[in-house]
Amino acid sequence: MTRIKATAGGLAVSTLLIVSAAQPAAAQSPEEFYKGKTITIVLGHPPGGSYDLYARLAADHMKRFIPGNPNIIVQHRPGGGGVAAVRWFHAQAPRDGSTMGLFTETIGHTQLLTPEQGKWKVEEMTYIGTFAPSNAAFVIRKNAAAITAAAMRKTSVTVACTGVNSQSYQYPASLKELGGFKFIIVCGYPGSAEVMLAIHRAEADMFSGSWHVWRATQQAGLKDGSLVPVIQGGLTRTRDLPNVPLMQELVSDARAKKVIEFISAGSAIGRALIAPPDVPADRIAALRTAFDKLVLDPVFLADAAKRTADIEPSPGAVVQGYSDTIAKAPKDIIEAAATAMAAEKKK
Repeated sequence: MTRIKATAGGLAVSTLLIVSAAQPAAAQSPEEFYKGKTITIVLGHPPGGSYDLYARLAADHMKRFIPGNPNIIVQHRPGGGGVAAVRWFHAQAPRDGSTMGLFTETIGHTQLLTPEQGKWKVEEMTYIGTFAPSNAAFVIRKNAAAITAAAMRKTSVTVACTGVNSQSYQYPASLKELGGFKFIIVCGYPGSAEVMLAIHRAEADMFSGSWHVWRATQQAGLKDGSLVPVIQGGLTRTRDLPNVPLMQELVSDARAKKVIEFISAGSAIGRALIAPPDVPADRIAALRTAFDKLVLDPVFLADAAKRTADIEPSPGAVVQGYSDTIAKAPKDIIEAAATAMAAEKKK
């Protein structure tokens, strides 16, 4: 009898240990999980651009607001205009809250317009928050053959591009097909740093890049007039460029305007942190709360100003709404945008 009781007791203890071992994550609070951990922010582009700028700001300051105060590092996974990193992130990144991404604002469009490249589901991922919207600025060198929007309908200019899945391709390609602009689009530059070198050497005339990058890295050229903002991409004009027209303002056809507005909708997402699928809800909440505190922090804001980084934040739930709107765009608008992109690729 005593032996049987002892065995039963042992079974009970063993069962308890098995259950405990099977559910350690569920028992951990965000603070317990993040204590001693390292969070990785994954980028799809090389160092030197606005993705790197905002990721490093987050790495330097956000840990103070995450429970457990984890370390944060930045990891670059360049390739295919950022596509390789997003594919890896969606399919293989750890789903425990230890990884975030900071990718191009066009990942929702790439998924819809070029599904053979955009092999992910942005609606399965969760936005943590955006540091700032990201209007694109078409900036041209002053000695190009055409330096006004009107002239670019008559005279060809060479537009540099990092990859066909990037904003630097999608925006000028759509304007070329839907607005009749004579752009010669040349893709394959690794990043914005290489593009700027090409423009300064007159190997390319124009680049459609984030206004944040232009303002932060090309102040001298913008001030002396050697670099001229001529068109911008976004849903509303950025406060820095009140007299520079939006892409949709340069077309008269109502349907073309809607298609360009759809293509430009990622500007509201801007430079945003995102989490991979299936991260526990309490850790998403902790990261979103940390982000909301970060963008109000005086030390962070002072450092952002020093680095010439715009901060016009929106919380994660709002950014998720922008992304979901893109994902649910009407089929005919998506098809029209895809047709415009495909037409340029075939040339």
